[in-house]
Amino acid sequence: MTSELSSTRLDRRSFLKSGSAGLAGVGVFSGVASAYHELDDEYGTSLYVTDYGADRTGEESVVDVIEDLADDDTLLKFPSGRYYMDRKVRFTDFDHFGMAGLDATLVPAHFHSFADDSNKLFRLGTPEVPGNDLHIQNFTVDFTAADTGVRVFDVAVDDGLTVKNIDIRGRHDSGTWGPALFRITDGGGEGVVQGFRAPDGAAATWQTPGDHLWRGPTGILCSWAHEGTITFRDCVLGGFPDNGLYASGGSGRVNVEGGRYANSGTASLRLGGRRVSVTGATVVVDDQPWDIPQEGIRLDHGEWVVVDDTTVSMPNPTGEGINVGSEVDGAFVKHSDVTVGEDASIGVHVNPGTGPTYLEDVGVEMRDSNNAIQIGAGGGGEVGLSNVRITGDAGGETMRHAIRCLRNGCEFRNVTIDQTGGNKRRGILLAGRDAYVDDCDIAVAERGLSVKDEGAWIEDTRSVSYDEDRASIKIFDDVADYRLKHNDFPNGIDD
Repeated sequence: MTSELSSTRLDRRSFLKSGSAGLAGVGVFSGVASAYHELDDEYGTSLYVTDYGADRTGEESVVDVIEDLADDDTLLKFPSGRYYMDRKVRFTDFDHFGMAGLDATLVPAHFHSFADDSNKLFRLGTPEVPGNDLHIQNFTVDFTAADTGVRVFDVAVDDGLTVKNIDIRGRHDSGTWGPALFRITDGGGEGVVQGFRAPDGAAATWQTPGDHLWRGPTGILCSWAHEGTITFRDCVLGGFPDNGLYASGGSGRVNVEGGRYANSGTASLRLGGRRVSVTGATVVVDDQPWDIPQEGIRLDHGEWVVVDDTTVSMPNPTGEGINVGSEVDGAFVKHSDVTVGEDASIGVHVNPGTGPTYLEDVGVEMRDSNNAIQIGAGGGGEVGLSNVRITGDAGGETMRHAIRCLRNGCEFRNVTIDQTGGNKRRGILLAGRDAYVDDCDIAVAERGLSVKDEGAWIEDTRSVSYDEDRASIKIFDDVADYRLKHNDFPNGIDD
């Protein structure tokens, strides 16, 4: 940007506010106006950044031009081209601001050339001074050069966030902040992040020139300042060393709708908030680039957490499929499937202290020796399983039981277990008081049911052991209070 542009900043803004903003779109780039028509009518001022000196060849920084033009009730348009940025644009306390691209690529400087050491492109609002009503859409961000990767959007708004169609191309390998941080700071505010795609993930800190972070970047972060409602819709994140989508720590609501989240360290989806929902998402762990444990979905905290119509596929697992944390007050996992391959961790883990938790119409395929479902002891509340299917050729060499229940007051209705591949595999361990088992069908290599605590009630259940020397059910010696009714135990009872 020239010094002339900077010196005329106040004069230009006065001119634009006078009502002549329509002239800005006239000129060599006016042919793209129709592509932005749907947004033009929403803003008092609509400007092409190229009409004010922004270089679209990727050779000169456009930061000064953007800073000069950013204003309330203003839409900045980026026509086709490459826009080089070598420092941060900071704009806070704004009202009704937007940026839209048409075949526009943001080109951040590489790690050694970033001018202000922030390693961020846009800081739009802060938790202390948030903006209001922000719209960003249709940008590609080029990380393909060596030692390149920045936080593209660092955003805090009290209400009205829309981010659509952001494509990060290339692996983030600078060792600095991950591509995005979004927060809705007002409890009544709402926002949507749709089609944010960073499939190439990131390198770990020790593989990069930067030393800003412990493990490395997070894909998308939604942190402690989030108090409103945010929805992540149809986003795609590859492997980031410090979580993929990390929307936890705040007190707001978090919704994940659709999208694909793969191969991130700690967890590909790590969520927490007042209310949390995951619907129609795909989570995959099939690559381990940094020797960091990788969970599929980690649910940190929440008054009520729902996982619905979601697939967790972990052919090369290094962590648990779905981990429901002890600070979750209540959870419901339904219409979902979890597949865990060799060297397996737990499929679905309900931790000690987790509140009432329910699994309905859930399939867990275990291909190695571990619990498909583990229910930790603790006073958090009942756990109920209904229409749950457990399959796969898991053995029982380490964690023998398909379901390991250590909690009191749990119920199992219409649970099917078909795991006959290993000669030590067992079905359900009831190690908590007052368990209820109804209409279940269990076929395992060794023993279907093990009762280790008082008050178990088992009825209308079939349990088959493929080891003829093992009983269908074992009642341990110190258990005196139990009830069996209308069951099919062809291998008999070990009492």
